[in-house]
Parts: sequence; structure tokens; C-alpha cells
Amino acid sequence: MSKKPVNRRSFIAASAAAGAAISLPAKSYAAVAGANDKLNIGFLGTGGRCQQHIDVIVDMRDEGKPVVPFAVCDVWDGDEKLGKRTGDKKGRSGRGLYPSAKTCGIALDAGKNRISKDYRAILDNKDVDVICIATPDHWHARMAIDAMDAGKCVYMEKPMTRTIAEAIAVVDTAVKKNKVVTVGVQSMADPTWRAAHEYIAAGNIGHVLQGQTSYFRNYIGGQWRYYPLQADMTPKTIDWDMWLGHKFTSVDGSPLGPTPKEQPFDRAVWAQWRCYWPFGGGMFTDLFVHQTTHMLAAMGLRFPSRVVGAGGIYLEYDGRDVPDVATVVADFEEGAQFLVSATMCNDTQLGEIIRGRLATIKFVGGGDYIKGFDVFAQGLAGGPQKPKSDNGTEKPVHQFVNDKSGNATYALWENFLQCVRDKQRQTLSTPELGAAAFSTVNMGVQSYRQGKVLFWDKEKRAPREADSTWASQWEARSKKHAKPNNIIGWHGGDKGNTVTPPEYQKLEGPWTNGADPVGGQ
Repeated sequence: MSKKPVNRRSFIAASAAAGAAISLPAKSYAAVAGANDKLNIGFLGTGGRCQQHIDVIVDMRDEGKPVVPFAVCDVWDGDEKLGKRTGDKKGRSGRGLYPSAKTCGIALDAGKNRISKDYRAILDNKDVDVICIATPDHWHARMAIDAMDAGKCVYMEKPMTRTIAEAIAVVDTAVKKNKVVTVGVQSMADPTWRAAHEYIAAGNIGHVLQGQTSYFRNYIGGQWRYYPLQADMTPKTIDWDMWLGHKFTSVDGSPLGPTPKEQPFDRAVWAQWRCYWPFGGGMFTDLFVHQTTHMLAAMGLRFPSRVVGAGGIYLEYDGRDVPDVATVVADFEEGAQFLVSATMCNDTQLGEIIRGRLATIKFVGGGDYIKGFDVFAQGLAGGPQKPKSDNGTEKPVHQFVNDKSGNATYALWENFLQCVRDKQRQTLSTPELGAAAFSTVNMGVQSYRQGKVLFWDKEKRAPREADSTWASQWEARSKKHAKPNNIIGWHGGDKGNTVTPPEYQKLEGPWTNGADPVGGQ
């Protein structure tokens, strides 16, 4: 392992995979087939997060790039003051249908196939090339599948869907229709995670044993209660029936959401829907999926084998369904474990770490673009190693310095739009990776709510209730490859075994018929 820090520029020069994380500058668009043809973007769900997507496309348009913020859909008329940028000189308006149309520069008389409360009208518009989905989670899959069936490519916000079956269906549709889909985990625009994966894949940290990450926050008003409720949010300005989705079916034939009788109109449910199970997955899917996606990418893992979810509502007694403390532990058949944890009542992070037998990777900094990572060696000689301090006294044996900065959402969009032009499905944040990350955290939701440990069924591509075979298979493997009277055989009996036993371990073994296992020596 090199002790010389590696700058991002020098790293990507030697790694084509890492180079894929760099978006093309504006002048490179002309080199792409069909790059001069403008792509028309339709936005479904123009709430808070979608305003950032609209900003990106408006900025690209104003920079002369061939994109157009072409159509908008939301079930709420909107409010020009809500979310309006202070001191904005670009004419950006507020949230909701009509303010978003104004921000995009769409005339209010442009027609229902460009400004609508029914997403199907936007999909029916043959001039729309790309759909951006930023609705509540329960609508993601239905809209994405319908959009691909209508010939559109899709940028869908995380989490991909509300259920695992929906995530699998989105992947299958993208493959069948050969459509470009990206999942809006903006940290995937950061080259650090790809650099870490390349470093790990080269064998530099040995067998990957464990990864950990967290997403801690602390807000006295309650998680997601910072979305404001307004008096003008009423059944007159919001199509509540449409928003609930009870007249639409999911991939399993069940309604997307409850009926108005089951869930009467409520401003809190409307604006703060992440607090309620029918519409999302709380911290598990809304926050954990950020960290889980890039950590699985770095570790080279996808679907877990075994998942348990824990937590509870310990402080935020405000009528919510979802926990304010949560943890997911996922085990993988590759012989690795992943842990993600959070509370909304304390903001001290666990840190993002990947542990291997030979070295440990510690990721530095936070946000969409982190500073990079440091690698710390493990000492394996002699007896058991003492825990290493975390006070910075150990010097890293390798460093990756990330000098990329700016708007990660912009970078993810730029990569996605280029892939659309190239008809290349391998975006920086593919639905295949998104489905694996979502399934991991959603199994945590199910485990928490059902009180069960879950296995992943690879053939059925669905979770099932766990049994004792996870522990028993590892115990059986240990006994199968243990050869205490043959140290060479013990060490080399299985490729995954990295134990070098001490000489006295020859004395191990059961006494049979009163005989010493080492022949009485």
C-alpha cells in the first residue's frame, strides 16, 4: 500500500471506472449523437425537493445546454411564497403546480398536457422526453413504470419505491424497455465511493468484513415537521383523492394508498407524509438509503442475505408512525456485514468506515461531496491486537483526496442526461443499485414492524422469514475446514480462512476411546 496521497485527478487517469464519475463539460455535448436536440423534461410532484431539480434544469437551459423545463404536474395549486429563494434574481417562484410552471417559464395557458394535476396527461405528451419523479414514495413505481411504457426515460428520487416488489418491477421494466433510469442519490456523483471500490477490488484491504454509516439529526420540532402547514392547503386546492392513489394499483394489484374514508384530508399527512407508513418508510428509507447506496457501491455488495431492523419512537410523540431511533444490520453471503443507524434526537455521527482484514477505510467529511478517505493498516503479527485509537495519532498508509465540489444534484443530472443521449443505461446511480439499497433498508422496516429477522430469497427476489440456518451454516463451515492436527491444512483448507493458529493448537481435538488426539505426545 502506497503512503503517498493520491489526488483525484491522478487517480482517475489510471481508472476508467472512476473517470465515469466525471460529468462532461458543456462543450462536450456537441460530440454526443443527437446532443443538439433539446430534451424536454416533465416534473411530477413539484414540492420542496423537486424545486432543486427544476433549478438544475432551468440553470442548464440558461447556460445554453439543450434541455427544456417543459411540463409540470402536482395535485396542489401551490404557493408562490413557500420556498421562494430569498434575493433570487432569476425569477424562481414557490412550490406547487402553478408557481413551478412560472419558474419553468411555462405559460399558464400552455395546456393540460404541460400543466396538470394528473400525471397521465404529461405522459401522454409526445414532446416530453424525460420524466422527473419527486412525489411521495407510494407514487414512485407507478409513475416510473407508466413513464417507461410511454417511451420516457426517468430520473426518480430516492427511495426508488415504497415496496421491494415495486423496486424489482421498475428494474425489470427498465431492462425490458431499454430505458435510462437513474435514482436520485446525489452522493453517487461523488467519485470517492468509486475510488474506494477500486481500491478494495484491488485487494488492498483484504477481505471486507464490515461497513458502518449513520445519518443523525437533531431538531426539536420533530423530524419532517419542518415542512410548513399552511391555511391555503385545503381540499379545494389539493386533489386529495388523486394524491392518496387508492384508485391506482401497485405491481401486486393492491391500491397505492388508502381511501379518503380511511384517511381523511389532513394537512400534516399531506405535507409531512414521511411520518406515516402508508406513504413512506421514515428514516429507514428516506435517510438510510442515501448512505446505504454509496456504501454498498464502495463495498461491492448488493442484496443482503439477512436483515434485522430495530428502534422505536422514544422521544418524538407527535402522532407519527415512524421511529425516531432506528438501526439496520444486514449480513451478506460474501461474508460481510453492514450497519446503518440514526436518531433524530442527537446529531453525533458514527462515521463512515469499511473494515477489512488488512486495513480500514475511514471516509473524511460529510455532505454530497466528502473530502475523500484515509486508509489505516492493521497489525497482524503476534498476539491479539489492541483496539486502535481514534484520535488521529496513526498515520494513514494511503489517502484519496477528492477535490470535486459544487452541486451534486446538478452533476447527477448531467450524467443522466448524457446517458439518455448515449442510450446508455449505466448511469452513476442505476436502478439495479437503487433496488439493492432500498431492499436492504426496507427489509429493516419490515423486520422492525413485524418483529422478525428476514432472509433474502434470491430466486423469488423477495424477503422471507429467517430461520436458524444463517448461524448454522457458518458453524458448519468452521468445523468442516478446521484441521487442528495439520496447521497447514487448517490454514489453507478454505480460501476464506485467514487464521494462522499458534503451535499449541495442535493439542486441540476430541478424545476418542480415551486416546489423546495428538497420539499421546
